[in-house]
Amino acid sequence: MKKKDLLHEIYKNRMIYLLICPFFLIYAIFWIFPIFYSFFLSFHKWGGVGEKQLVGLFYFKHLLQDSVFLLSIRNTLIIWCLSTIPMVLIAIVLAFILNQKLLKGKNFFRTVYYLPNITSTVAIAIVFANIFGNKYGILNYFISLLGFDPIQWLSLTWGVHVAIAAIVIWRWTGYNAIILLAGLQKIPSSLYEAASLDGASTFQVFRYITVPLLNPVIQFVVITSTIGGWQLFAEAQMLVGSSGGIGKSGMTVVLYLYNQAFGNRQFGYGSAISWALVLIIGLCSVINWMLTRREVD
Repeated sequence: MKKKDLLHEIYKNRMIYLLICPFFLIYAIFWIFPIFYSFFLSFHKWGGVGEKQLVGLFYFKHLLQDSVFLLSIRNTLIIWCLSTIPMVLIAIVLAFILNQKLLKGKNFFRTVYYLPNITSTVAIAIVFANIFGNKYGILNYFISLLGFDPIQWLSLTWGVHVAIAAIVIWRWTGYNAIILLAGLQKIPSSLYEAASLDGASTFQVFRYITVPLLNPVIQFVVITSTIGGWQLFAEAQMLVGSSGGIGKSGMTVVLYLYNQAFGNRQFGYGSAISWALVLIIGLCSVINWMLTRREVD
């Protein structure tokens, strides 16, 4: 299309472009501009007011020597492994069960499984703080009924990791199960009927038909869960506080970013952490994509 024709089409549909331009304007102001501005800030020292001081790559070099930042990466990776892997497996099983024809009340279960996703993160963290409480926690109450000593969940490094992972699993399993269920419903029923006639068991149908054909959706769930897992913030902050809890065991990358940028007012260093997080998420997403793609091949 020639430039003159393009301009003519734009002028012809000017009212349509006028109506949709507020969205793109807001998107540019609140999404595109902050991305480029944070990249600009990562090379400057700035406390929110006054002039910006150019520091070059200093913050990125400092990240490699920052013990708290490296600890936050370790904590986030451990919590991700404890939450995402079980969550995806449970979501696949739940979606498979919800897809069964003989199951009654499917709409009820779909609604119930999705409810945790729309529940306030603050409310969820308060509930789980009571569940994993050191002295009067609900979980310790049942442990004491079995004759065992209570576990100081929030005073142990691994206990904090488990508690945060439990919040993530409870909140996102149902959401991912609904997405996987949508993928299951696109699998032709003729394949299941043929497998039933051949005498295949439920496990064999699940292993050799459901999982391979569902793999593109599983890839999507794994990658989005990876992105969400590395962006943990509210769960950790509400459960153990901004300090990260005992031994900073709840200090995630985003929580550390928040402390540096808005707590210590080091917006340049906070921006450098955010771009390091972009690199980590991108690398993990590529690895997950390659592993799941290899399974299909």
